[in-house]
Amino acid sequence: MRVGLIQTRTPATQAAALAHLEPLIRQAAGEGARLILTPEGSNLLQKDREKLLPLLKSVEEDPVVSGVRALARELGVEILLGSVLVKRTDGKAANRAVLIATNGEITATYDKLHMFDVDLPTGESARESATYEPGEQATIAPAGGTVLGLTICYDMRFPALYRALALAGAKIMAVPSAFTRPTGAAHWEILLRARAIETGSFVLAPAQGGFHEDGRGTWGHSLAIAPWGEIIGELAHDEPGVLVVDLDLDKVETARRAIPALANARDFRAP
Repeated sequence: MRVGLIQTRTPATQAAALAHLEPLIRQAAGEGARLILTPEGSNLLQKDREKLLPLLKSVEEDPVVSGVRALARELGVEILLGSVLVKRTDGKAANRAVLIATNGEITATYDKLHMFDVDLPTGESARESATYEPGEQATIAPAGGTVLGLTICYDMRFPALYRALALAGAKIMAVPSAFTRPTGAAHWEILLRARAIETGSFVLAPAQGGFHEDGRGTWGHSLAIAPWGEIIGELAHDEPGVLVVDLDLDKVETARRAIPALANARDFRAP
């Protein structure tokens, strides 16, 4: 199974974001990827809430979603928009993954469960919950002839989510991200490898990278990790780019048989 991970430096409007994203998707498809994953915030990045909210559209009306659906049909590939920032039907905002089939139809969505509400030692702070409504439901979806577990960025710090997805049948964990630079340097690789090892799953983490129009900095370093924990592909920088890797899905069962942690786990009483 050949997959493509897109690393972006998404601009602050949907029109510019689509122009940035389209050639990278075309490149991945041209290199043979049949499933292509993009990062968190693929339709726009704008950390100023007052500027962001008026730009948000529903999934059906978002120009990046519409443009990528057309690309999926044209290129005959499945595309996971790792997340798009959209307006919900109740008028609130959501950070939402959107899985698109080869015919351009949306086959699954997932709203980010865990909000990044933090105060970092560097003085940087974030309050995602001030803008976005968290999701309520973990999500798996068929993709590329296997089962994909959908997560977004900060979710990676909550291993119970990945265990639940693996037990539900996921063999690949998608972790599209816009990781901060301080936490990326400290935790990005080790957290992703841990999620792969403990669930015996492939982990695919397409990332935002570099310094954006809205003033934020993101870590980049998109990663593809095998079920035994080894890195099988990396963009070792923060520039926009494409990473194409081949996945041997038999390695999932091999890893899970060797270390049956999913089967061996026991319920217990907390102290």
